[in-house]
Amino acid sequence: MLQGKVLVAQGGGPTAVINQSMVGVALESRKFAGVQHVYGAMHGVSGIVNEEFLDLSQESTANLERVANTPCSALGSTRDKPDVAYCHEIFKVLQAHEIGTFFYIGGNDSSDTLRILGEEAAKTGYPLRCVHVPKTIDNDLTVNDHTPGFGSAARFVASAFAGVNQDNRALPGVYVGVIMGRHAGFLTAASVMGRVFDSDGPHLVYLPERTFDPDKFVADVKGVYDKYGRCIVAVSEGIHDSSGQPMVTKLAEKVEHDAHGNVQLSGTGALADLLTDTVKTKSDIKRVRGDTFGYLQRSFLGCVSDTDAREAREVGEKAVQFAAHSSRSTGTVTIHRTGNYFIEYKLSELADVAGKTKVMADEFINDAGNNVTGQFVRYCRPLIGTSMPDIARLNPDNSVAKVLG
Repeated sequence: MLQGKVLVAQGGGPTAVINQSMVGVALESRKFAGVQHVYGAMHGVSGIVNEEFLDLSQESTANLERVANTPCSALGSTRDKPDVAYCHEIFKVLQAHEIGTFFYIGGNDSSDTLRILGEEAAKTGYPLRCVHVPKTIDNDLTVNDHTPGFGSAARFVASAFAGVNQDNRALPGVYVGVIMGRHAGFLTAASVMGRVFDSDGPHLVYLPERTFDPDKFVADVKGVYDKYGRCIVAVSEGIHDSSGQPMVTKLAEKVEHDAHGNVQLSGTGALADLLTDTVKTKSDIKRVRGDTFGYLQRSFLGCVSDTDAREAREVGEKAVQFAAHSSRSTGTVTIHRTGNYFIEYKLSELADVAGKTKVMADEFINDAGNNVTGQFVRYCRPLIGTSMPDIARLNPDNSVAKVLG
């Protein structure tokens, strides 16, 4: 039974629905008479070490519901990736505050943090329950069919490309849009979900699951341009050559790195600029434009998938229920699809998710490696929500005969 003090935190990149999970944990925990307080740690694990807590027990249900419908991490987040020494400091604070249950909402790094904390608690015999609540727009957590946050980000990307498609029809040319995804191409693949007519873009989709060849890319673009008089391209920020080197490092003169030493892929327009320059240089196409979606796709207000919001709330609620009724002291809530579209939640082993990355299945990618298949469209359809905005065209059969020839 859940009792004592409960702590919830949010880690990694924010999403449009991550607060649904946090509120799901808070409200579900407050249903248990034995729970004294539900604390929220500000800025993830760094807030735990610094003892920066909010008492969510004092928040009204009405305000929590409003927060749930607000994008981005209400508690703040962190990119800290704790090692064993860092986790030991976290554990000391949890002990000092007599925290009995810790829910961490995040991706595979967050689940790995809980794995280490669980091991630390077991060594000392401290009765700590650690439950990971999944989230990531990258949709790259193993075991899970999909993850909360992806559906809403996918809806934004699909909507944006549907709009770009209309723009590109009005003023034809080549358009390149760069989407988040270092190792997994799910979000880039979702760019196709707004296609209605056969000639709609994106016409080409490049994913990190396949090797990127600049010469083939230009040939692909020219082929589509010759066919339609225009071409829209969706590209994952993580595209790489045959050796695994990110294309941005091959094409750029200066490369930035993040705090963990990873090549900086997001928050810069370098790859879009480099790819558009490649098309201009190696073809006779004059009108070539590029965009980098960057952080816009993570927490865009007003573009939330109802499926995503519902499931984000449910994984928070299920985390509490598993903590209350499971005999296990650690675990991660995982999402499983059955039938046409029905979801089951399970408590899986942290080790099966922690530090691992799921990529797109081969059957989701076409043989040429420059588009997705119908199987991916069927997989993604229920995740982006119940409906997309209507797209219509004027009937070309209504054209008026020329008088002057």
